This record gives sequence, structure tokens and C-alpha cells, in this order.
Amino acid sequence: QVQLVESGGGLVQAGGSLRLSCAASGRSFSRYGMGWFRQAPGKEREFVTNISWSGGETYYVDSVKGRFTISRDNARNTVALQMNSLKPEDTAVYYCAARLWSCSSHPYRYNYWGHGTQVTVSS
Repeated sequence: QVQLVESGGGLVQAGGSLRLSCAASGRSFSRYGMGWFRQAPGKEREFVTNISWSGGETYYVDSVKGRFTISRDNARNTVALQMNSLKPEDTAVYYCAARLWSCSSHPYRYNYWGHGTQVTVSS
């Protein structure tokens, strides 16, 4: 069992930056691939990025490549999402998710989810 709690969301102007954090409790965090997803009002949950259990592999949706960076600290049971050059279309609730041993861009393949943190980018 893994519990996930996101933090770091807020309101920022376009072009600004935010750093989201996801704290995991429970056993064996280092066994889990971690993903960030987002959901805007009236839209489906969308894949943003993921990172392998070791941190050695990362993947990004094209719309955030070069602007967002995912990282993890297995000693501290945390995963972070650094978001730079934010755009109004990045506005959404951001969720972190955990999947045992591997990653995916499909949300239904993840075992555990946080409750989300709101990111709002004003133009």
C-alpha cells in the first residue's frame, strides 16, 4: 500500500515556474514507477510525464518537453515536477501516481493516486 500526497500547486502568471512535490508513504517506494497526470475542467485525465523506479528513464508528453522536469529521491520517498515557462493551457489539477515496477502513459495502469494539487496559470 502506498499513500501519495501532492503539494506545491498555486496561481502563477504565464512564463512563471512552479515546483510540485509528491510525498509517498508506505513500503518500498523505490519499487514503483511514478507518473504525473493532469486534468483540466471538462477534459479527460492526461499523461504529463513519468519516471522509472530507478530514475534512469523519463518520458514526457510533447507539450511539456523542454519545460517540465521530473525527478525522484528514493531516500526521501519523493518525486518532484519542476515546471518552467508555464502557459495558460497548463492549468489543471495535477496528480501523481504509482505503478509497481514499471511506468506507463495510461492512467488506468497505475495502482495508487494522490488527491491532486491545483495549478492555475493566468495569461
